[in-house]
Amino acid sequence: MIERLKKLFAVPDSEPVKPDAHQLAVAATALMVQLSRVDNDEDERELKTIVDCAVKSHQVTREEAEEILQDALAHAEDATSLYEFTGQINDHLDQEQKQALLESIWHVALADGRVDKYEEHLIRRMADLLHLNHREYMQARHRAEGAG
Repeated sequence: MIERLKKLFAVPDSEPVKPDAHQLAVAATALMVQLSRVDNDEDERELKTIVDCAVKSHQVTREEAEEILQDALAHAEDATSLYEFTGQINDHLDQEQKQALLESIWHVALADGRVDKYEEHLIRRMADLLHLNHREYMQARHRAEGAG
């Protein structure tokens, strides 16, 4: 998946290319998959929430979201760094969109009914990498908790 993402986000020497909604959905889904795996308890509710968030936020069909999720799961061990995903997201989403993504990430963490310390720590790291401050982090969490 990492190689596929690198190809998707590769910028030719001549002019920069903005990733399309599908490419950003792949990066966002990859972050959510990393979160779903951090507690070593990949829960079906978390995976369903990832698909639901992709459909709602990224203008992809349920089938495309399922395909993106399966690809992300199959290559999750290949991911060496969150920077590979957050860099492109930072380049192409504004603060409000990044906060909405963080809210989706919180939805995944909350899907199994509990947020463990590893999930919370990883979400904090993601928020930092997405250049979201503590207030934005907490607002995203509260919105996600209120929606559940």
